[in-house]
Amino acid sequence: MFGFNLSVLFFAVVSLSKCSGRFVYSCKYPPSQWCDSADIAAECGVLEQCAKFNVTKPNADKVNVSLYYESLCPGCRGFLVMQLVPTFIMLSDIMNIDLVPYGNAQEKEDQGKYTYVCQHGEDECLGNMIETCLMNKLGLNALPVIFCMESGADVLKAAQPCLGVYFPEVTWDSVMECVKGDQGNKLMHENAVKTSSLKPPHEYVPWITINGEHTDDLQDKAMNSLFSLVCSLYKGEKPPACGQGLQKKTSNYCMN
Repeated sequence: MFGFNLSVLFFAVVSLSKCSGRFVYSCKYPPSQWCDSADIAAECGVLEQCAKFNVTKPNADKVNVSLYYESLCPGCRGFLVMQLVPTFIMLSDIMNIDLVPYGNAQEKEDQGKYTYVCQHGEDECLGNMIETCLMNKLGLNALPVIFCMESGADVLKAAQPCLGVYFPEVTWDSVMECVKGDQGNKLMHENAVKTSSLKPPHEYVPWITINGEHTDDLQDKAMNSLFSLVCSLYKGEKPPACGQGLQKKTSNYCMN
């Protein structure tokens, strides 16, 4: 939907991003250790980035951005691909992100098991579950895989190839074991509880909270330019990226 070129651009950018961006896969060390020593940074190809990072570490609380969304909602896909991920690549030093794939789904419980009806059908329920299991398995490192899925023409068909590109050592069967098993069911229930606990209750998706708060003003600003919003809300010294800018308005919604 959003084009192959954007996926290629994402791949190129993340491979050069700062060590806190978590997206370089050319070394054996986990992202949390990339800047622990010059030797590790050199092996992972981020020596220059780590040197800059150590000088420009955040000196205030990070801005927390949470996205409540659905895997097949066009507006959600647009925001994730065009706003959230590019902003995080550029501002990962000063922001945290949290993805909650559930949205306008409906949950029913039967003998301790949960079943779901999703706004865009069974495929969306499956997409939500796959992305939930990926995040459970990979943590925030799942972000490029989810970006790859959501930027593809077909979210579900893209899932396995996207995982293979970024994490060839992770088997698809291990992901589907979560998706089809008790673990995935429990994780999706947690998404349902988290979504139903929103105050105010969500009326549509994408539904965005900033530092746990949702207002019409914050939503509008995030949809117009999440990048500008994060830069404006960060209380510490602004990173150099904030002087550059990134704007791409996304204004489509899937109503509850």
